[in-house]
Order: sequence, then structure tokens, then C-alpha cells
Amino acid sequence: MSYVVICTVALLASALTFFSGFGLGTLLLPAFALFFPIEQAVALTAIVHFLNSLFKLALTGRHADRHVVVRFGLPAIIMSFLGAWVLVRIADIAAVFTYSAFGRLVSVTPVKLIVGVLLLVFVSLEFLPRFRRLSFGSQYMPLGGLLSGFFGGLSGMQGALRSAFLSRAGLTKEAFVATGVVIACLIDFSRLAIYSTSLAHESAHFNYGLLTAALLAAFAGAALGNNYLKKITMPGIQRLVAVMLFAVALGLISGFL
Repeated sequence: MSYVVICTVALLASALTFFSGFGLGTLLLPAFALFFPIEQAVALTAIVHFLNSLFKLALTGRHADRHVVVRFGLPAIIMSFLGAWVLVRIADIAAVFTYSAFGRLVSVTPVKLIVGVLLLVFVSLEFLPRFRRLSFGSQYMPLGGLLSGFFGGLSGMQGALRSAFLSRAGLTKEAFVATGVVIACLIDFSRLAIYSTSLAHESAHFNYGLLTAALLAAFAGAALGNNYLKKITMPGIQRLVAVMLFAVALGLISGFL
């Protein structure tokens, strides 16, 4: 059963998130957590996410906008460390509210609430005709990177903020997907460097057969998404990003993510 559930989620999530640029880890982590302790689930998800990003990089990397990668990606990486540092400092802050749902206690932390509301603001702007025609010029790329990196380090949700910003950066659909992949790889690499000790500790307990199957399923999903990239329009990608931002925002505000 674990192979069926995890591989199905990996395949579908990888295909769907190929266009949005975020969400694979959000969808895959709960699937792994059904069958493994949370420490192993986090480690396995990080490995699949990183290697799948490298595979997507091989598929689309040539279309990346190098100027945006540098102006957006470098500030994001720097600020992700600051965000992670702040997270350690505020980790003991009490939840804004807690409640019981589906037999478990759900807590909503200040960080999740802030990021969730921020994402809802982006989604709400999608309904404004003026915003639909808006694109952020290159001068705003460092600001987008700073916000994405900081809140990514603070909450782990850098992909959602990155896509919300890059989808309005005036990029072609190919450049949007590829640029997001390059930046994700850079951030994943720095994040895995921090996780390396934990990964090494948990590696003795990994189910390598299941990990390989999940990777292959994610690769297949990415290849499927790449095949359909030619058929989807940039407005279609922007709508998909908006829908997924809305789902993630609700998950954060409700405490389920």
C-alpha cells in the first residue's frame, strides 16, 4: 500500500507542480508521514524534492532567465538563512489559536498565519483587472528574492512566494518554469547542506526501494508536465498558481500545513 500511495502522489504532484513551481513537498510529505516517523518523512521528502528539481533542471534549464536567477535567487538564498535564524529565535512563541479536528490538536503559529495572509493577498489581487496586466520589472527582482527567501527560511514556503512573484515578472512560460527550477535547486542545495547531519542519521532507516520508486514516479510526472508545457498558456499557469496559492494559504491559516 505504501508504494501505491506514495508513488501515485509523487507522480501526480510532480506533474501538477511542474507548472506552478511549488507544492511537491507540501503534497508528498503527508504521504510519507503516513508510513514513516516524521523525521524520516521530512528527510525522504527533501531528497525526492531536490533530485526531482535537478531532473526538471535538465529538462528545462536552458530556458532560464539568468538575469532573474541572479537578481532574485541570490537575495533569496541569503535571506533564507536569516529567516531560518529568526525561526529558531521565535520557535517558542505560543500559537495564535488551537483547536481539535479529525481527532488531533491543530495549532496555528504566528508565522503560518502571517505567510498564509500574505499568500491570500496575492490571490485576491488576481481578481483585479489592473493586477492581471501587471508585471514586475527587473528592478523589483531583489525585493521578490528577499521576501521569498526570508519567509521561506521562516516557514519553508519559499516556493509559493517565489511563484507568486515570478508569475508576474514578464517571463515566458518556459522561462517562468525554468527560472523557478534553477532558484529552487539553489535553495534546496543550501537547505540540504543544513539538513545533511539529520539525513546521514536517518539514512540507515530509509526504505531505499520505496525512495527509488518515489523518485521514478516524480521523474515521470515532471516529464509528463514538460510534455504538456507547449499546450498551456502563461495566463493558464498564472491561474494555476493562484489556485494553489489559495489552497496553501488556507492550509497555513487553518493549521493543516
